Amino acid sequence: MLNVRFIVKMLGVMFILETFFMLAATVVAFLYRGNDVYPLLISSGILFGTGFLFYSMGFKANEHSAGRREGMLIVTLTWILFSLFGMLPFYVGGYIDNVTDAFFETMSGFTTTGSTVLTDIEALPKGILFWRSLTQWQGGIGMVVFTVALMPIFGGGASQMFDAETPSITHERFRPRITQVAKRLWGVYVFLTLFLVGLLWAGPMDLYDAVNHSLTAISTGGYSTKNTSIAYWNSSYIEYVITIFMFIGATNMTLVYFCFNGNVKKLIKDEEFRWFFFFVLSAIIVVMVWILYLGFASDVENAFRKAAFQVVTLVSTCGFATDDYIPWGPFFWFIALILMFICGCAGSTCGGLKMGRFVILTKNLSNEFKKQTHPHAVIPVRMNGHVVSGDIVHRVLAFVFAYITLIVVSCLALSLDGMGFSEAIGAAVSAISNVGPGLGTLGPVSNFADVPTVSKWFLSFLMLTGRLEIFTVLTILVPGFWKQ
Repeated sequence: MLNVRFIVKMLGVMFILETFFMLAATVVAFLYRGNDVYPLLISSGILFGTGFLFYSMGFKANEHSAGRREGMLIVTLTWILFSLFGMLPFYVGGYIDNVTDAFFETMSGFTTTGSTVLTDIEALPKGILFWRSLTQWQGGIGMVVFTVALMPIFGGGASQMFDAETPSITHERFRPRITQVAKRLWGVYVFLTLFLVGLLWAGPMDLYDAVNHSLTAISTGGYSTKNTSIAYWNSSYIEYVITIFMFIGATNMTLVYFCFNGNVKKLIKDEEFRWFFFFVLSAIIVVMVWILYLGFASDVENAFRKAAFQVVTLVSTCGFATDDYIPWGPFFWFIALILMFICGCAGSTCGGLKMGRFVILTKNLSNEFKKQTHPHAVIPVRMNGHVVSGDIVHRVLAFVFAYITLIVVSCLALSLDGMGFSEAIGAAVSAISNVGPGLGTLGPVSNFADVPTVSKWFLSFLMLTGRLEIFTVLTILVPGFWKQ
């Protein structure tokens, strides 16, 4: 039987904590004397009141009886309810005039997708833009992880919540206690954010823009305070800095933590990271040659910078823009889809299939070819010198099948609602991989404002499903989940 009291209590705790983030945006609105103070303040009050009510209702919950089902439900409901409450400042203030668009924008934020329905971002007040960036920063490594780090009262439920929120963290935990793991991950995350603020502020960005873009770069979210995104500054310095930090955001945070502790060898020796590094490098070289051939770059350095930024922004699922890659032709579109499909490392802030799964699939395929000539040979799949169990291989195969099936079904559904062929494919892959920009009229310089209403709700579902690694959400929809 589900521990409903525990679920309600934990949702209440997270609503209360989320209130402080919304109040931070309120302070920014007040400092800039914007007309968004009251919408943010009213929304904060509603959020806090709901959180207090939920916490009171579940106050006497048995925290040690929570299992995987409770963890899955808490995490899924957190993202849905955060998006519902998080959209209030947009809707109450009249900055987005309908619930569909407001929910889509907020879900895109919390899932770090970066797809937007806003046609004039620069017209929004400072507090609202800051709140928009904060949603992505929280969603980057996960609000649930943050909550677990701060609230040791979770007891037995902490592990279940952490595992539901971060199912792709497959590397060894560097501390035995879940709360210790969560605290150190968030410590690294905060440090990287602050460091990036300093680097961007040292360039042509002012402090406000530096903070906002740091929040959305390290979280690989991609929301910007400018209509033309990073292209607004036309600065090679800004582009190189953000490219590096998007790449870091796509790297396993556990390995980044080890690097901070002086154990760089762990990063270098990690097989998934090596595959990811050479995958990105190869894509950059191919794209650089391609745009030089087409004449979209003035020289080699310009071609490298353009190629590096676009490849990293797509593979990290960040979605920042410096160029419109749609005119680069179908060859690049195909590369873009591959980058959007595979994406970064396990345990990173990005979405997608993840390089770790791709490596396992590739090695498993290689072994199957070997078994054709040596049918009796026992050839296990190995990662970092360790044998990957058959159970894990089967789970990876199941995940990939579900991932591809969901993309195909989504393309059919979006096409049925009136989307074009390239738009449907690009939007489906972009949403489930939490990338942001798509293809066709949904490219990096466009937005999702004209997408049909039904498709926006469906894409919101895809963003949530992709952010929580598919199985967390889909399992809840299986009738057996609700049986004792």
